Amino acid sequence: MPAYPTSAMISFMQNETSQTDYAALAAKIKAWGRALGFQAVGISDTALDAAEARLLEWLARGYHGEMDYMAKHGAKRSRPAELIPGTLRVISLRMDYYPPDARDALEVLRDGNRAFISRYALGRDYHKVLRSRLEKLAEKIRAEADDLNYRVFTDSAPVMEIELAQKARLGWCGKHTLLLSREHGSWFFLGEIYVNLPLPPSGMLEKKDTPEENHCGTCKRCIETCPTQAITAPYQLDARRCISYLTIELKGSIPVELRPLIGNRIYGCDDCQLACPWNRFAHKSVEADFAVRHGLDDVALTELFAWDETTFKERLAGSTVHRIGHEQWLRNIAVALGNAPMSAKVLAALQSRSQHASPLVREHVAWALERHHVFGQ
Repeated sequence: MPAYPTSAMISFMQNETSQTDYAALAAKIKAWGRALGFQAVGISDTALDAAEARLLEWLARGYHGEMDYMAKHGAKRSRPAELIPGTLRVISLRMDYYPPDARDALEVLRDGNRAFISRYALGRDYHKVLRSRLEKLAEKIRAEADDLNYRVFTDSAPVMEIELAQKARLGWCGKHTLLLSREHGSWFFLGEIYVNLPLPPSGMLEKKDTPEENHCGTCKRCIETCPTQAITAPYQLDARRCISYLTIELKGSIPVELRPLIGNRIYGCDDCQLACPWNRFAHKSVEADFAVRHGLDDVALTELFAWDETTFKERLAGSTVHRIGHEQWLRNIAVALGNAPMSAKVLAALQSRSQHASPLVREHVAWALERHHVFGQ
């Protein structure tokens, strides 16, 4: 039996269960999605057998580190109909996020006294922005198909969004394991709507049964540029070495051997994307919500390290950065200060936190002071 229904099967289902014209509805969904600010919309079936095998192998290698949630849902991550019973199709959507007014990322990375924050986190929390748009799209679909059951996702549940987006013809998986598009590079967010409607998958009406061709070729720039060599081979990422994992997902002590490699990156890492030639074609975001807030694209490490918890919460409310909490924020900046050029200002900032109430912060501050050959307080 085919992975998705043929035109004849769709016609049969329409006659037997609904008067909805699913091909017409699919076209409307794509138009509505673009009107809501998404740059691309696609539809896929739910077959992820090959992706499931790769996921299980990745988990078996322990590459997920302390991200236990990656394993706890079992096959539900790769079987949408088990996660949300009745799911027949997944609508995948893409939204550009690179803030147009951000200071050049490479310039910030080259300045060891400045804090580098991943470009996706400089504005408002994307989970809230995308979820609101996805819900609005679902409401439009329900107006056409009152038997709709759905659930929206924005990197918030066990969803294999890269694999689903590939099936929906939104791009291909690059060697850095992120989705790539010839027209938009990789500076975009993905969102999904699981639906119980037998919509024709993208490519079906055009009689194209294969996903977009992989255009990475022999390029290995993303692999070669990774500061911690977290991309162990093409399409394989050891999250335990990834700076995004170390600064965001890891809640405890950052491995000592990896701290010098983190440089001034205090929240996430964009190096593999900055090195990717396809991002020459990326578009800046037109969303006001993704514009830089509080000057976080170009700010001194010492300034951020001086924020108390109240300031941290006030300045970063509504941001993805807020999710890591003040303690982890200080831990990350302490590492960056340990990697910064030594100066009286850097040493004073570190010493101001040397007796912090948190053992985690104290440990990383002590390491940073030792990096600058300051052993006593």
